Amino acid sequence: MAAAATAGLIGPNAITRIAKVLPAWRGTAFAEQVFERAGLRQHWRQPPQGMVRQDDVRALHRALREAMPAEEAAAVSRAAGRATADYLLAHRIPHAVQQVLKLLPAPLAARALVAAITRHAWTFAGSGRFTAVPPRGGRPWVLEIRDNPLCRGLASGVPACDYYAATFERLFQVLVHRDSGITETACEACGDDACRFELRW
Repeated sequence: MAAAATAGLIGPNAITRIAKVLPAWRGTAFAEQVFERAGLRQHWRQPPQGMVRQDDVRALHRALREAMPAEEAAAVSRAAGRATADYLLAHRIPHAVQQVLKLLPAPLAARALVAAITRHAWTFAGSGRFTAVPPRGGRPWVLEIRDNPLCRGLASGVPACDYYAATFERLFQVLVHRDSGITETACEACGDDACRFELRW
């Protein structure tokens, strides 16, 4: 796991879910053009099955933002994030574990889910660093990615981590509380020191 993070590898969903949802916006030909623009024609033709280079993920998400208006690109990223969460629920998080989390009070379920996310952060944060700060004094959970590989070299006037935010939000809505919401309050693409997400329900 540490080796994968050091090498800057990320799970394939950050690429394959974009490929899955993007054609619904502009069609298959446009989606293929985005992959070609990112230099990832091979991933369009043959979806990756294992860990991928974080530089490839960054190139694809950047190409998406360059090819579409900001709001539309953000919507595609959110759809891909929700699709990623649904994949994890269907294939990676054991059904028995999901049932237990759904039976727990939301605060306990949130702690258990955050602990699991932290253990597996190497699969989505690459060489970045993921941390989580539990709620205190009425403040929300705060999830944070420092040195976020998807934001390196990216400049944006608004937080740009729609993919991560939607993935987190969908998991918490299904496993913790249906009214869970994630808001990105800081983003390295905006010049902040970290990409920071607040969780409330």
